[in-house]
Amino acid sequence: MKKVIIFGASGQLGQCFKKIAADENLDYLIFPEENEANILDTGALKKVFAKYLPTHVVNCAAYTAVDKAEDDVDAALSVNKTGVENIARLCSEHNTTLVQVSTDFVFKGDKASPLTEEDATEPISVYGQTKLDGELVIPGLTDKYFVLRTAWLYSEFGNNFVKTMLKLGAERDLLKIIADQVGTPTYAMDLAQAILTVVNADSTAYGVYHYSNEGVASWYDFTKAIVQLSDTDVKVLPIATSEYPTRAVRPAYSVMDKAKIKTTFGIDIPYWRDSLAVCINRLQKTNINTRT
Repeated sequence: MKKVIIFGASGQLGQCFKKIAADENLDYLIFPEENEANILDTGALKKVFAKYLPTHVVNCAAYTAVDKAEDDVDAALSVNKTGVENIARLCSEHNTTLVQVSTDFVFKGDKASPLTEEDATEPISVYGQTKLDGELVIPGLTDKYFVLRTAWLYSEFGNNFVKTMLKLGAERDLLKIIADQVGTPTYAMDLAQAILTVVNADSTAYGVYHYSNEGVASWYDFTKAIVQLSDTDVKVLPIATSEYPTRAVRPAYSVMDKAKIKTTFGIDIPYWRDSLAVCINRLQKTNINTRT
């Protein structure tokens, strides 16, 4: 019988899993409370594994404050590497398959064609480096793992770019948005469904995979689509990265090649704008407060 523990259940992706579990009555998905499943508390983790005896673990827990991580290296490393190490070690002991969620930030972002799983990693931020450290610690502890790198994640839940732009668009007359960083917006509900497909396939094709929605966009393109699909009356102006300096450097290009996951698991990946329309429609229908 399949039992899947979701770590980081209070985060954006974790909440997507909760929504899917409720909508589809997936009683094999287990959402331990945060105090019960702190990935830095090995004693607590051992109790969780012993209690549920999971066949799979999906680790959505991460330190994701990209700019803050530049000055908070130890905290980022603890969650993104040590936490992963703790989980991977217990997965090995319990013969559990690990699904680790990672990021496009493991790449430098200077390639001009979609990034494959075989491309060399070269993080340019503390966040990216700690996420790569988390990836690299896994193979030495367990053979049964899937690493899914994703990018530009948004949804109805948590804090994300879409909800921020909806909030700012309602408050301002003008939004100045970076147009020279290119990637693919990814709807976290789509990512959660893709992870469930991987889990339910009971595949032994372990390793690293890329998943984002289809297509290519700049942050400017993304914002223009958000404004248009939500009928928000605000002007959007493109700017260069140099006009909006941030503490951490972002990859200029992080479009990912998804051929491997599509071929291996037969996943049909939606176009980013189509999924964005779904998300905005759900936000508007449920009147979710974009401030939270």
